[in-house]
Amino acid sequence: MISAGRVGVLALLWGSTFLWIDLALDGLTPVQVTSVRCALGALVLGLACRFTRHRLPRGRALWGHILVAAFFCNALPFALFSVGQQSVDSGLAGVLNATTPLWSLLIGLLTGGERRPPAIRVLGLLVGLVGTALIFAPWQRSGHVGWGAVAILGAAASYAFAFTYMGRHLVGKGVPTLPLAAAQLLAATGLTALALPFGGLVEVRLQPVALLAVAVLGVFATGVTFHLTYRIIADEGATNAATVGYLLPVVSVALGALVLGEEPSPRVVAGMAVVLVGVALTRRRKAVRTPDPTAQRAAPSATSASATSASATSASAGAADPIRGKSYTK
Repeated sequence: MISAGRVGVLALLWGSTFLWIDLALDGLTPVQVTSVRCALGALVLGLACRFTRHRLPRGRALWGHILVAAFFCNALPFALFSVGQQSVDSGLAGVLNATTPLWSLLIGLLTGGERRPPAIRVLGLLVGLVGTALIFAPWQRSGHVGWGAVAILGAAASYAFAFTYMGRHLVGKGVPTLPLAAAQLLAATGLTALALPFGGLVEVRLQPVALLAVAVLGVFATGVTFHLTYRIIADEGATNAATVGYLLPVVSVALGALVLGEEPSPRVVAGMAVVLVGVALTRRRKAVRTPDPTAQRAAPSATSASATSASATSASAGAADPIRGKSYTK
């Protein structure tokens, strides 16, 4: 399991992303925030690769996968978050980002990747959708959150697709995590540069707070955090890494209230709570029962070999698929 210290550091870095975006938008356009964020993240990881003497990945097929992952995991969601947070509070943005596991399950059901999921997970999906509806309140003419929240939900759905794609084509393919993360952010930088003519070439308002915020966003909340994401997935598995995701909304809501003075309405707070309950339910899984080694040692020698063989067969049949059930956060 991930140590408590690691959980705290990662939750703070990831959860603070929405605060830095909000502050950066005071002086930069969404396209500028996205481009600078990717460029700084790529620069940090590129320097780290040079320092550690890692080379960027090679091969046309591998770079094709990196390009797809860079679009759906970096360029597109980063842009949608920047656009959405022009009208959505940072705390609510963090909670909507936490719906990524809901989208992962929904995509799995629609594409056949999730076959016969436990009823508790389907219930979690339904509960999460009810919480999302409660946040938007479409039955109230003035109660809906707006298109900004729709953009953030789109970012969460993009993450869900990207993490599935990355699990199948990038993670665990023999490429070290540092150059893999650096290459993906480098590709994302190129993709976001293509969008600069659409709102990225306007004059920048040189406000110290906004410039400091986008610098922290790019260096720490993008570069450092993105590499740590790959490391945890590779070292400890996606399931253990997912435990950090439960703290992200807490951090984003707390920072939004303390730093920005955000005060969500009671209905939105209730919807946020229901969404998090739904996300927690989708993470429930049946425990895999493992044989007791003490009982094996106590068995008669005549049946010891048979018990060991049966145990190995059971472990092989019940081993968890390293790709299925992955859940990642920003």
